[in-house]
Amino acid sequence: MQVTNEILQNLRQDYKSATLDETDVHNNPITQFKKWFDQAVAAEIYEPNAMTLATADKAGRPDARIVLLKGVDDDGFRFFTNYLSAKGKELKRNPYAALVFFWGDLERQIRIEGTVEKLNKETSEEYFITRPFASQIGAVASPQSQVIPNRKFLEEKFEDLHSKSEGKTIVKPAHWGGYIVKPTRIEFWQGRRSRLHDRINFELVKGSWIKTRLAP
Repeated sequence: MQVTNEILQNLRQDYKSATLDETDVHNNPITQFKKWFDQAVAAEIYEPNAMTLATADKAGRPDARIVLLKGVDDDGFRFFTNYLSAKGKELKRNPYAALVFFWGDLERQIRIEGTVEKLNKETSEEYFITRPFASQIGAVASPQSQVIPNRKFLEEKFEDLHSKSEGKTIVKPAHWGGYIVKPTRIEFWQGRRSRLHDRINFELVKGSWIKTRLAP
């Protein structure tokens, strides 16, 4: 089937699985996030921790990709990556980011905005040693976001490091580690009929979360 504008314009889904009222949402958005996340896990959503991470380049142009959430607490949302990747360089210049979780089966979306900081070396090392051996090798082998000649170049580098490191402890490379997104805004979106969606928004104002409802 060829994709046409007519086909795209007629792709519609009338959301009807749930509602979201202010009184049903916890006054702490991190607590509410954990509640929804647990429900996504229980619903067997595929990779519920997959989130869109949006950054901006030096010209202010947006850049987005999917990364995996690897920790959440009252301080914020954690993920790990190559510091020399495109997102790492963008976050160094402009330490602000947005996150989006979309769980279609539950007709839910969560949007997060905040400042970004590197996690300390010890925290990154603690997580690195929990990764599978092959993933550790991959973090060392891949010059993430850089141009490479072909797939073979990457696979040969991986295999060489893999064979040389068999049975050894892999040390976390200096260019790899974690970030924490410290939220200043969190929005919970629940799909509703006729596009009259529920949107409950939290803004961090002088250290306190202010909860409001937004028009869809």
